[in-house]
Amino acid sequence: MNKIILNKGKDKAAWQLHPWVFSGAIDRIEGSPENGALVSVYNQAREFIAYGYYNGESRVAIRLLEWNPSQVVDEHWWRNRIRRAIQARTVITSDGYTNTVRLIFSEADFLPGLIADRFGEFISLQILTAGIEKVKPIIVDELQQLLRPKGIYQRLDTLARAHDGLTGGGEVLFGEEPPTFVDVLENGIHYKVNITEGQKSGFYCDQRENRLLVAQYARHKRVLDCFCYSGGFSLNALKNDALEVFSVDSSALAIETLKQNIQGNAWESRPHTLIQHDVNKQLKIFRESGEKFDLIILDPPKYAPSRSKLEKASRAYKELNRLGLSLLESGGLLATFSCSGAMDMDTFKQVLAWAALDAGKEIQFIRQFTQPEDHPMRASFPEGEYLKGLLCRVL
Repeated sequence: MNKIILNKGKDKAAWQLHPWVFSGAIDRIEGSPENGALVSVYNQAREFIAYGYYNGESRVAIRLLEWNPSQVVDEHWWRNRIRRAIQARTVITSDGYTNTVRLIFSEADFLPGLIADRFGEFISLQILTAGIEKVKPIIVDELQQLLRPKGIYQRLDTLARAHDGLTGGGEVLFGEEPPTFVDVLENGIHYKVNITEGQKSGFYCDQRENRLLVAQYARHKRVLDCFCYSGGFSLNALKNDALEVFSVDSSALAIETLKQNIQGNAWESRPHTLIQHDVNKQLKIFRESGEKFDLIILDPPKYAPSRSKLEKASRAYKELNRLGLSLLESGGLLATFSCSGAMDMDTFKQVLAWAALDAGKEIQFIRQFTQPEDHPMRASFPEGEYLKGLLCRVL
């Protein structure tokens, strides 16, 4: 096996079970590992640290897998890791009200570069690293044996794969090709999910628990759901007898999907308005026309992809939330989220405080939101904590 020796003082994170080794931490390479090849990693004293897979084209040059030198990273190792990850999720789908779940969450499940989502009878894979690409046949076979899906589909993910020097994707790996819309169930609500062309993996199951929590406050309320996508928060609000729901998204596909989801749950008669428009512009239109709401949900895309973008992102979050707060009277509620890993909760609270000040509002934080158990946060990998939210009450 090829060996990689780390620079003095650059091995601390690896000893502490962090899965990333950046290219600048490498002193020398003994051998000529190809991208995706398994390597053993040592410190300057030639003490074994971990096994991982290597990629000379990536800023994260090594993704560490196993710290026990007696545990060989072979086919059995990969199958065991996959099996353990899936078994940990069985409770989520055991009640019959949910059949969509994240099965494997990359580094959090000690499988860096692999994301697997179950959508009813289909599995969607995101294979984002050369090391995972090499063992793709093992992954597909193990998933097929464990879950017996109708089909396993690999997402295209062109940009993400390019970071690791990969091409291809967007193909059926096992069984049937998913239909344009796959019917799934979450919290007893039916959704149409576009696995092949939808955003990310096709559906944001990381908000499953938060949708239920926010819906508790929607009963007999006038609700505005911004960046609604396929309608997760909107549909939960309708189910919980919201007085009226407005759903806004700039994507025509999202609005069409939400329309189908309303029909799929036979809720056409429930008061609901779909608006395809830029959210910030639509919020300004609402403000200018004097519209007011009782509950507003703001669930925007990732504004801060890295810490270098955090300052700019903070301004964007502040402006968005300022506009949202301007549409709430005393007693109104704002459920606001950030899926940017670079934005920690303390910073997010400060951004909300600034937004409230600019909006001329006084607010209380009455609930915090986070990601659910199928998106676990590994103790040695704080970067895996990305989803955060706050429920704010206007005084």
